[in-house]
Amino acid sequence: MTEHELISLWTRARWHIIMSQLAPTFLLTALVAFLSLGLAEAELSVRIAAAGILLASGILGALAQIASANEGLAIVADLCALPASSALGRGVIASAPWINVVRFLTPAVFVVVYIALLAALFLPFA
Repeated sequence: MTEHELISLWTRARWHIIMSQLAPTFLLTALVAFLSLGLAEAELSVRIAAAGILLASGILGALAQIASANEGLAIVADLCALPASSALGRGVIASAPWINVVRFLTPAVFVVVYIALLAALFLPFA
């Protein structure tokens, strides 16, 4: 593959990462809003459904992010194997360590926020 083709693939992988964060972020934000409107006092089945929807979206979002990040790392490896690269190609290569944020930190943050929201949904607070 040429450098241009690899950079095009990189752009698509990066776009997939961004898009995969939209649904979980929206649902996390919506759940916080619904909690402020009284979701924590709703029927147990409604609270379980809200937690399940959020969990499913988070899992799918994390899987999409991790898959796109792995593809990004493969693209970087292919760019490194090319004989010479442009400034843009070198920039993509230099951004490789940041891909681990998508692979590890972003899903970890989701888990922490999800646990906090579960506590707000199911634990009685005085």
